[in-house]
Amino acid sequence: MLLLEFIRTHHDTIVADFEEFARTLMPPGSNMTAAQLRDHAEELLTAMERDLNTHQSSGEQHRKSRGQGAEQSMAASGHLHADARIQHGFTPAQLLAEFRALRASVLRLYESGHETPDLHGVRRFNESVDEALTESMTRYTAMTDRYRDQFVGVLGHDLRNPLNAISAGAALLTVSGDGDSRQQRVAARILRSSQRMGRMIDDLLDLTLARLGGAIPLKRTTTDLASVCQEVLLEIQAAHSAAHVRLECTGDLRGEWDADRLAQTLSNLVGNAIQHGDKGIVSVTAAGSTEEAVVSVHNFGPAIPAESLKSIFEPLVRGSASDAEGNSIGLGLFIAQAIVNSHNGQIAVTSTPTAGTTFTIRVPKSATAR
Repeated sequence: MLLLEFIRTHHDTIVADFEEFARTLMPPGSNMTAAQLRDHAEELLTAMERDLNTHQSSGEQHRKSRGQGAEQSMAASGHLHADARIQHGFTPAQLLAEFRALRASVLRLYESGHETPDLHGVRRFNESVDEALTESMTRYTAMTDRYRDQFVGVLGHDLRNPLNAISAGAALLTVSGDGDSRQQRVAARILRSSQRMGRMIDDLLDLTLARLGGAIPLKRTTTDLASVCQEVLLEIQAAHSAAHVRLECTGDLRGEWDADRLAQTLSNLVGNAIQHGDKGIVSVTAAGSTEEAVVSVHNFGPAIPAESLKSIFEPLVRGSASDAEGNSIGLGLFIAQAIVNSHNGQIAVTSTPTAGTTFTIRVPKSATAR
């Protein structure tokens, strides 16, 4: 029996099998009904039947196998399937599992019928499944990109504007001289909290750009990395008066970099070194060669466990219990890595009880170098 005839004959059985598996994938709280699951399975399988029943030349088959088919007969059903799955909270892995299960269900039932294999039909069926999957994943990615842009817009505008108003009001109260000392202390606390919330918003924006959007955008200019290091350490010293931070610069440290982003990276690394190091003693070295600049941040203190080193640059990973007290949301090292990667550079860490902990970044001087 031809595979197309087999699918038409066993249409209801295949749909029921698919529906049963899809139900096991539904996220908690999803309100997708059994009828909706069945309807989507019906749409996919019917579209595949139409595709199998369409004449296809050898040239079209060759193009279709590479995702370049002219008819794109599975596009509409693939898009509808993706839209429904996004609406009900399915992940890309769950979406992929559905197509894998549909393929396996049809071929398993076909094989168990002891029919003479229709190899041409099996190949056409696999092409239909692959095309529908490609269309669904493309649609899913496009919708995810749209949601990402909306998320960035909310963080960048709807949250930042009222936060800026709070910061400005708190700053005005702290310098106005009106009110008693208790009110002044409360205003100063509000200002510090709003500034910290602003930094968290910045970190979340960077997380969104790096995790979902690829690379953090850079504004490259001719930059003196030695000056960047000096300015960062002055700011760090003002915020951590008890810390002892030593800077040593050697070689030519001029290159085409985003000065603000490198300053952000160095500030994260030095801040971490002060927080987790011994007595706030930190050494920063910057060395320039013809092709690249190398910056290292070193501190003594408890070594980072080997297990933690494996995930230290992952987002939302906190290094210690002190991080969980609200000083960090676990994005600093992830963002530092993303910034270095955008510069086509590398970041690494070593940590032992005797040698201490050293974070090292290498950034090429040219925007085109890798």
